[in-house]
Amino acid sequence: MNEQKFTIDDAPFNRFHFRIAGLTFGSSFCDGYSLGIIAMALTVFGPQMNMNSLWTGLIGSSALIGLFAGSLILGRLSDRVGRQKIFLVNFLLITVATILQFFVSSPEELFILRLLIGFGLGGDYAVGTTLLAEFSPKKYRSSLLASINVVWTLGYVASNFVGHYLGQVGSDSWRWMLVSAAIPAIVVLILRIGTPESPRWLVSMGRVEEARQIVKKHLGSNVEMGETATGTENQKTLGFRGLFSKRLRKRLAFGGIFKLTLVIPYFAIYTFLPSILSTMGFEQNFFADTMLNLFLLVGAIIGLWLLAKFSRRGFTIGAFTILTVSLFSLSFLHNGSQFLMLVAFLIFTFFMSAASNLTLVYPAELFPTEIRGSGIGMVTAISRIGSAIGTFLLPVSLSSFGLSASMAGMAAILLAGLIVSIAWAPETKNLSLHEASDPLLETENSPKGTEIPFTKNEKIT
Repeated sequence: MNEQKFTIDDAPFNRFHFRIAGLTFGSSFCDGYSLGIIAMALTVFGPQMNMNSLWTGLIGSSALIGLFAGSLILGRLSDRVGRQKIFLVNFLLITVATILQFFVSSPEELFILRLLIGFGLGGDYAVGTTLLAEFSPKKYRSSLLASINVVWTLGYVASNFVGHYLGQVGSDSWRWMLVSAAIPAIVVLILRIGTPESPRWLVSMGRVEEARQIVKKHLGSNVEMGETATGTENQKTLGFRGLFSKRLRKRLAFGGIFKLTLVIPYFAIYTFLPSILSTMGFEQNFFADTMLNLFLLVGAIIGLWLLAKFSRRGFTIGAFTILTVSLFSLSFLHNGSQFLMLVAFLIFTFFMSAASNLTLVYPAELFPTEIRGSGIGMVTAISRIGSAIGTFLLPVSLSSFGLSASMAGMAAILLAGLIVSIAWAPETKNLSLHEASDPLLETENSPKGTEIPFTKNEKIT
């Protein structure tokens, strides 16, 4: 009897897929933990160093600034030298910089180390997501990519509980909080040794036989390269300018603005969550903090179901609508009922966490293999520089204009995301990675208004 043959896109899920997913999830956990723990550490570190709102904003946004540079530079580099090298080296940087946080003695030193941590994590956003997407079967791709956000949320929530516990150990508690992030980083670094190169990237470089050997070794002897090795994808690496071609520039614009308008309020609000809760009248209220963290985690998990249930476009537009309304409501309810404020904040938290699953799935489906790392890196860079600016400005805004105006400003950003999504969001669900990333192959039954303008004879060069 002939053995059943599969392609990468329809291969059965095996232990290797589980390993690649786990290694990518590990980075996401570290990122969420790192963002959450700095919020806790700043409540101790800031007063000790007599930091003003300027330095609080700089340190709070430092990792996000690093994320901007790392995703842009390392994402592009991964298209040139491969995914695997960046996948390993960037976590060495993250681990070393995380450990060195224990020894800082000034805001300037901490700022520099947080930049380096963000730089490494930015590269991992581009490379880890790309590698997972390029190995994943179509059936499981969106669930795996979206699960990255669930693990990120788990890391963020874990950091809050660890921070509360370590906050009792004395004046140096902030040092132990920051260095605690080295534990998961070391584990991820060790486990990433021996990770193979992406076969899709190898094919894009003309190294088809190497790709076949990796597929055979890790995915099974009955798995073939399929369309990736038969000429349906370009066989030479596209230049970075390909992202700005007529065929892809609207996808780049959508991806960047979509992710930017989601992460600005997310990172700004949850980096300074203790300060915001205090402004709302929930100072040192463990119940409110716990409820918000619980809704973050539950929202991320239920978001997986929403991602499977609804179209990419429908989920995106619906989420932006609810987020905009709930955050505007929170701004109007300030100085009103604490109960209603908490309800509005919980609704916002739930749907923000659920919608964040899209930020890991959509970008990987927007760009061809040859420039997928660059595309994801560019989208991540756009979003992270915006979130860094938003995180830097939020404490200044809170002290200058108050909570109501600050939340209204964040809601206006979400409204802009809603408008752009209605105008430009493509439908990429249920397509192979090759089909989803090529506007020329969009299905005839895509919702009206989701097509990307192109000319029939256009090629990216």
